[in-house]
Amino acid sequence: MSAKLTVSGDVANWLPAPKHLNDVTVYDTLPKLLARNAEIAPDGVAQREKDLGIWNAITWRQFNDHVGRMAVGMAELGLEPGGVVGLIGDNRPAWVWGEIAAHACRARSLGFYRDTLEDEVAYLINYAEPSMIIAEDEEQIDKFLNLEDKIPSVKYIIYHDPRGMRKYDDPRLMSLEALEEIGAKTLAENPDRYKQMVAATSADEIGVLCTTSGTTSNPKLAEWRNAAFLGHASSYLRADPKGPDDEYLAVLPLSWVMEQMYSVAWNLIARMTVNFPEEEATAMSDMREIGPTFVLLSPRVWEVVAADIRARMMDSSRWKQSVYEWGVKRGVRAVDSGRQDSLANTFLFNALRDRLGFKRLTSAATGGAAMGPDTFKFFQAMGVPLKQLYGQTEALGAHTIHKDGDVDHETVGYPMPGCELQIRNPDTEGLGEIVVKHPNMMHGYYKNEAASAEAFDPDGWFLTGDAGYLNDAGHLVVIDRIKDLSETSQGVRFSPQFIENKLKFSTYVAEAVILGKDRPYITAAICIRFPIVSKWAEQRRIAFTTYTDLAANPRIYELLREEVARVNETLPEAQRIQKFVLLYKELDADDGELTRTQKVRRSVIAEKYSDIIEVLYSDAEAIDIDTVINFQDGSKQRIVTTLKVERMDNAMKEAAE
Repeated sequence: MSAKLTVSGDVANWLPAPKHLNDVTVYDTLPKLLARNAEIAPDGVAQREKDLGIWNAITWRQFNDHVGRMAVGMAELGLEPGGVVGLIGDNRPAWVWGEIAAHACRARSLGFYRDTLEDEVAYLINYAEPSMIIAEDEEQIDKFLNLEDKIPSVKYIIYHDPRGMRKYDDPRLMSLEALEEIGAKTLAENPDRYKQMVAATSADEIGVLCTTSGTTSNPKLAEWRNAAFLGHASSYLRADPKGPDDEYLAVLPLSWVMEQMYSVAWNLIARMTVNFPEEEATAMSDMREIGPTFVLLSPRVWEVVAADIRARMMDSSRWKQSVYEWGVKRGVRAVDSGRQDSLANTFLFNALRDRLGFKRLTSAATGGAAMGPDTFKFFQAMGVPLKQLYGQTEALGAHTIHKDGDVDHETVGYPMPGCELQIRNPDTEGLGEIVVKHPNMMHGYYKNEAASAEAFDPDGWFLTGDAGYLNDAGHLVVIDRIKDLSETSQGVRFSPQFIENKLKFSTYVAEAVILGKDRPYITAAICIRFPIVSKWAEQRRIAFTTYTDLAANPRIYELLREEVARVNETLPEAQRIQKFVLLYKELDADDGELTRTQKVRRSVIAEKYSDIIEVLYSDAEAIDIDTVINFQDGSKQRIVTTLKVERMDNAMKEAAE
């Protein structure tokens, strides 16, 4: 087997660049693109935000005016080239305004995840040393004020939701309105000030600092030059063209690399309208009102949507349940044959797409983590034009995608235009490390030259740390992180992620962690999907009080045993789950068990739940738990329960029969 297998995203294999796209070699920074759009389409709708149930449109002219006043105000407050502006909160137009305003000052933007805790905030601030923070509301402001003198670099904290702010007297606080007033006053005296600032921005300067996923430690900050950010977004638009008639709903956090691509870069390059939901909790209902033409959801969100559909069917009539089961079976069977089923569409899926707000979709995407093939096929059967993406923050997000008419639920597609992929040191089955290279990679890690040097080989290839192979059609198949590929003490090789994704297709499974490295057999720690399992329990008059109480119920163990048995049927006998426990709580990013992009931190799980793991590999049938959970608001809850160890011997025999 060759030491390298290479595949390139030949530009000729993709569509020509749409004529309506802005030329990012001419308008090579975000402020320049925004000014260009305000000039050629001043009254076009750039953004919408839902507030108090009403969608408020923001034109390109208004967008540019807000950014201009903010940028000049920031400069008046002392923001200098090379400085850093932090942004935190829900997805809001003001976040994007603040980011572009920072770039107009030739400063750098750094997004924080909205649920970042105070100690994480302190770490990132002392790492990046922002002088200004743009925060949404009182909840976010408290994180910074509670840190007091632990964040000395922060001189101004600018908020755009004034509710609850009157009780504060911290001199660093300033409303967004006040910031814009400072800018407006200066512009009244010098009308060309902002135009001069925009003209001075440079493609070669660092514009964005983006946190990495941090699966093993604190996140690093990837540095993106303006030219790289816009250049990669422009290449991506060759693979999945968008234009001024497209509508997008910004569901995922703006601090994430892919949401930056869509809500910021694509918005400005293609003039695609970006819609901001009222709240995170209303995003799916807001989606139905907008009827977007394009949507990006993480695998976890797609899994939740699929589980919610199945849960709603639990409350429907027997006739509707029969139609649903019939339609899904026909639809999935058709997808396996490379087609859509017209009868299933007519009697089930057309109405379902409309109900979800998916009726106008011309493309849809998922990325950030692996998606189980069962979930992927379910949405393909529904007629959702779903494509898988694969990429890393360091490579400015996605660098592979499915092509129209060539979608394989087990792969992540082909390299995008200008991207190259290699499989390094493949084994006899072609499995090796995935490495990637394209002209628009990150500049490096902020203030971390050693890590930057380790991330790339001497020829400029980024070492992803992921294991994968190229199938016969040239699609990339991603298996797992190389460090997570495992082998039992009996010599059985397995991918934890592959089995976990099969489990998570279940309506009743929210999260699963597969164990077995250097152990005699494979086991699982499972978190139930509480909203759905609780509904199932209520329908059967099963009494419970809390998540912990429900997860410990023998009837719930019986339910989950059936789900594990179903998954075991699809696995080679040596890779089947022999035992499992239902954890007493959901895995949580606030507890360090998941990253902010919802990836499992396996080292944390191994340490935190070591006692439970040891019991899984003993003859014990249960383990007593007495622990305390610390919540984000500072409250605590003591949990005293007993976790049963469920053995799959009987369930496997029943499934075989």
